[in-house]
Amino acid sequence: MTYLSHFGVYGICIKDGKLLCVRKNRGPYKGRYDLPGGSQEPGESLLETLERELKEETGFELKVSSHNRIFDTFVKAKGEQETVHHIFAVYDIEINDVPIQKLASHLETGEMNDSKGVEWIDLDQLTPQNASPLILKLLDPHLKASYFLDWEILSEG
Repeated sequence: MTYLSHFGVYGICIKDGKLLCVRKNRGPYKGRYDLPGGSQEPGESLLETLERELKEETGFELKVSSHNRIFDTFVKAKGEQETVHHIFAVYDIEINDVPIQKLASHLETGEMNDSKGVEWIDLDQLTPQNASPLILKLLDPHLKASYFLDWEILSEG
């Protein structure tokens, strides 16, 4: 079995019992809700990565960040030979709202990386059937099952 490693930086923004989520349109979390964030570019600090990814994926700007921590999971998609060790730094964040037109034009230019939009989802509506392992781990930090083997990639959400 082959193991790959992936590191990313993500933001957790909760308002009125709802989590700011992006809907993935490719990769192992396709069709699922995920946290806004992603991979570092060379020379970026963790917060610079979070600021850039948040803006790219949601159109929102970072206002405040706090309570940074690190989690990890192992994900092996059904039918794949590789297992990905996903290491993720997460921050609790507050955002400055930006005009939706800015996000809409961002969506039209195709600059959204691997997400296809933003949604505020009730925390109790996030399940193993619709959420990424990152979200599942954050909903239950003491989750014993840090291994997600035979992970199902959804066709669309």
